[in-house]
Amino acid sequence: MRKTSFHVPSLLAATAALALAFATPSRAAEEAVVIPVPAVDAGSSSGIQTAVLAGGCFWGVQGVFQHTAGVVNAVSGYAGGTKATADYNTVSSGRTGHAEAVEVKYDPKKISYGKILQIFFSVVHDPTQLNRQGPDVGTQYRSAIFTTSDEQKKVADAYIAQLNGAKVYKKPIVTTIGALEAFYPAEAYHQDYLTLHPNQPYIAYNDIPKVENLKKLFAENYIEKPTLVSASKATN
Repeated sequence: MRKTSFHVPSLLAATAALALAFATPSRAAEEAVVIPVPAVDAGSSSGIQTAVLAGGCFWGVQGVFQHTAGVVNAVSGYAGGTKATADYNTVSSGRTGHAEAVEVKYDPKKISYGKILQIFFSVVHDPTQLNRQGPDVGTQYRSAIFTTSDEQKKVADAYIAQLNGAKVYKKPIVTTIGALEAFYPAEAYHQDYLTLHPNQPYIAYNDIPKVENLKKLFAENYIEKPTLVSASKATN
């Protein structure tokens, strides 16, 4: 399902999708609760680290992490496919292997990889939805963790096993874990979208509640002023 302002290409489909968006919000937006902290976490490495996460439309994922303390940059983009197909129109076909993803640069002295995953599973998205998120359907909206080190894979594997074992969700987690091959920043108009368009219907209904849940449930990790993407980071 290709995004326009309502995530679909035609006026008729847009009307239907808007109705669906108002009838079927993501679990993360409506029922977010603080889930257990990871029993296994990454060590406190020196220097800025990178996490790449996919959890549905990248507008909301980016918006949450731009309000997260310890994150120095969060960029919307594409992961899982090739450079040749890393553009919005092509990715929206659902046939490129790409997921809409967000590259999160963070300071491990201020926030751990495990805490980033805890926020990801608590307020960013519903990890039990397969190849969709709320009103958005397709493999490009899948739940995925793209790891940048063996340690990240160890933490992610252990955390999903921990959450499934504790039956935190009513259904099994379908989040995939795989090594990051490459990340391609999305087009400039997708960057900072939540901040720039807070009253756009899709954002207001599906994504602003995620930021509000971050503020409510992770007050110690919340910052009011978002960390926005620089122009140089916002283009391919």
